[in-house]
Amino acid sequence: MADTGARQMAADEVLLASAIVGAASLRCYLWSEPTLSLGYFQSEQVRQPDPRLAGLPFVRRPSGGAALVHHHELTYALALPAGAPWQTGPSWLCRMHGIISAALTALGVTAQACGCEDTSRFDGILCFQHFTPGDLLLGTAKVAGSAQRKQRGAMLQHGGILLAASPYTPHLPGIRELSGQELDARTVSSVLVAEFARSTGWELVEADWTAAERRRLEELGAGKYTTDRWNRKR
Repeated sequence: MADTGARQMAADEVLLASAIVGAASLRCYLWSEPTLSLGYFQSEQVRQPDPRLAGLPFVRRPSGGAALVHHHELTYALALPAGAPWQTGPSWLCRMHGIISAALTALGVTAQACGCEDTSRFDGILCFQHFTPGDLLLGTAKVAGSAQRKQRGAMLQHGGILLAASPYTPHLPGIRELSGQELDARTVSSVLVAEFARSTGWELVEADWTAAERRRLEELGAGKYTTDRWNRKR
């Protein structure tokens, strides 16, 4: 479940490639060390003014959005093929946040979505400083957000659930500080997967990587996502 930033991003790129040929996937994961992930369109230089961020290992995501510090946080990746039944109806950004909200409610935490009438606010380089319709809030603080990438009609959606404040971003409270609830990441993952299946009616089958997927994961994890050409490309 926990791995380096390079391998986690490699795994998600492999899931997107598999979605292009028809395989849908949902996975939740942790990071083996505190890591900064940059949104695809962000400059690598945005991390430099804050020495706490500048000192972290970092990786560029294949998805958009703003930077995330992956520390006391659960990440999910949803990869869906093009067309029905996978990508019909409401935006998956809001739909997935509704599923996350239901999972948190089951664990005793009531989060509210930013309304569509709310104006987007961009107050810094970090995802949890940005507020857009559909993001999940506890009070006035954001605790879950997502970003997407699409390729040949298939979709990869990344998102993070902030379980607790990190010493690298002490100004961003998590669920622990905001609700008093100490949520275990693996418990949240299990409840989230169950709620996803209930909400969609889809059957989720636990599966290992195919041989071809594993080869590609190893190639990307040891190559692309460790290189300056990718991580410092902007």
